[in-house]
Amino acid sequence: MRKQLVGGALAGMLLLGACGDPGEEDAAPRPPAAARTDASQPPSQTNRQQAERDRQAERDQHPEKNGRKPDRRKPAGPGPAPRVLYLGDSLAMENQDVLGTLLRDRLAARYTSAPYSGTTLCDYLEGTGEDSLVPDRDKAAKLVRELRPDVVVLQFWGNAWGYTPCMGGVTYDKQRDTYFARYAADARRLTRQIEEAARDAGAPRPKVVWVSQGPDAMTPDRVRRVNELYRRQAAASGDLVSDAGRAVGPASARYRWVRELPCTAYERSHPAYCTEPGGRTALHRGDDFLHFCLAPTTPKSRPCPVRSPGIRRIGQAVTDTVAAAARR
Repeated sequence: MRKQLVGGALAGMLLLGACGDPGEEDAAPRPPAAARTDASQPPSQTNRQQAERDRQAERDQHPEKNGRKPDRRKPAGPGPAPRVLYLGDSLAMENQDVLGTLLRDRLAARYTSAPYSGTTLCDYLEGTGEDSLVPDRDKAAKLVRELRPDVVVLQFWGNAWGYTPCMGGVTYDKQRDTYFARYAADARRLTRQIEEAARDAGAPRPKVVWVSQGPDAMTPDRVRRVNELYRRQAAASGDLVSDAGRAVGPASARYRWVRELPCTAYERSHPAYCTEPGGRTALHRGDDFLHFCLAPTTPKSRPCPVRSPGIRRIGQAVTDTVAAAARR
């Protein structure tokens, strides 16, 4: 395993999207410019998501149009179907369709996703005055005012290698204390902006769900500390953490990176998800130690187009947390 990990490190680092965080001794090139998204050139899936939001709003208000009947599916538990907003980086980008399907099937959730690859928390802040990878129309507060969600799910690996402009050059490998202090401050600020946006819209404060990350093959201590930061922020503001990262690590070693794990009961009963011999399943491609999509990484970010057990495991864990939040 160690030989395989070291032997593939260089190839894997080239495919970290824009979420990786190599340390000093594992420095990697920045992602290509094609991976960047901004207000003038949004990715095609973001245009699709924006158009779908507009169409969905029209359908919700006038379901009888075009011969369509109102959606009368009921959530699994008591109460109305929750509105869920999902924001994040390239991991959220690849997860978004699977998570949406799980939330709709289990909770009949009204779901909107607006992830952008390469981002971190500051990209979703309003009023930063800095170059951001997220256009103004998809800032967290703007979407909260527009959509009035019951739950906001935030999934960020913790971009730490200087690619995100709003981080101002702060990187994990060279300024670790500054990196964590800045990341904690941005978590507080983003939570506050979500609260204020809901208040401005006359809506109840949404519950924020922070998604914990899985093992990091390159800098395992960093992701452990980022997850702890999420736990502290959630505790301080009365929010929740979905420990989805636990579902993609060994049961006996939460932060030990592995490419494969034993199949779950669900995966055994759905053989397409039990991908490897001996009752095991692949979480990562052999050339990508970060992402969970089993299709090759492409220059333009996209939702994962193939069945990928790691993505489903993360999506199921997040869905369980949102279901618990919706029952409160």
